[in-house]
Amino acid sequence: MSAWPSRVAVVGAGTMGVGISHVFATNGIATVLVDATPQLSQAARGRSLSLLERLAEAGTVAADRVATAERHLSAAASIADAVQGAELVVEAVVERADVKTSVYETIEASAADAAVIATNTSSIPIAELAAGLRHPDRFLGVHWFVPPLLVPCVEVIPAATTGAQVVDDVVGTLRRLGKAAVVVGDGPGFVANRIQFAMFREAARVVEDGVATAEQVDEVVRSSFGFRLPFFGPFTIADMAGLDVYADIFDTLERGLGPGFAAPAILREHVERGALGVKAGGGFLDLSQAQADALIDRRDRAYVALAGLRQELER
Repeated sequence: MSAWPSRVAVVGAGTMGVGISHVFATNGIATVLVDATPQLSQAARGRSLSLLERLAEAGTVAADRVATAERHLSAAASIADAVQGAELVVEAVVERADVKTSVYETIEASAADAAVIATNTSSIPIAELAAGLRHPDRFLGVHWFVPPLLVPCVEVIPAATTGAQVVDDVVGTLRRLGKAAVVVGDGPGFVANRIQFAMFREAARVVEDGVATAEQVDEVVRSSFGFRLPFFGPFTIADMAGLDVYADIFDTLERGLGPGFAAPAILREHVERGALGVKAGGGFLDLSQAQADALIDRRDRAYVALAGLRQELER
């Protein structure tokens, strides 16, 4: 039995649609791109292959993967043509619920009942988009990041109506294609954008308040905690620093910046019961001191390598 899916349709051929097509086509999966008109669809196929060739010239993608994509990537004249025979349909149209809903009507009119429809929405709750579908059990969110071929993470967001086997099939496919597929809960912005936009909101306020320029904020972020983020997430960092330390810092921020910087209740709960992180035997994560020491050793080696890479790229 061949691996699922044997054919993928990508509906919407802007930056994200073209990038998503790379992931499937370079892995030898028949992939069809479709946009608003036949001309735009053909142009998108050409753009997709041109971008891959540029990546190959830069040494980012192997040349044989470009050749594989050229054999497996096609363009369709219409959505109806694109989804015929597709086992997976990835919708990547504009971030408007009304437009997406209209596209789903067209997809469902021509796709097989067994086809899975995945939306690449970056912020619209999946339950909202699933509400009008004929087959909501075969619908879920699959949120990619730019550029999809190179960024490992894909957020997989089931609605309450999504079938468990659909989730398993999609996650299994993404992991087989080398992606870090993470199943998360439904809600505005999901995980990545909820956190990313909270950071941007505060970065903008720092500039508004005259604390730093946009250039200074970028330099501070990329050269401080941004340096850690390729290796550790926020909970690992907090557990290693000490959650009591975090609570004290929140107190200072709240006094100076207002109640929007009050410590999260879940942090207070951990501190009150003595779950302060690594130094207390556990916090948000179950990291022992030995595990933390090993992580620190690995982090330090990674920091040296990352600093060298930055210097090389900036020369």
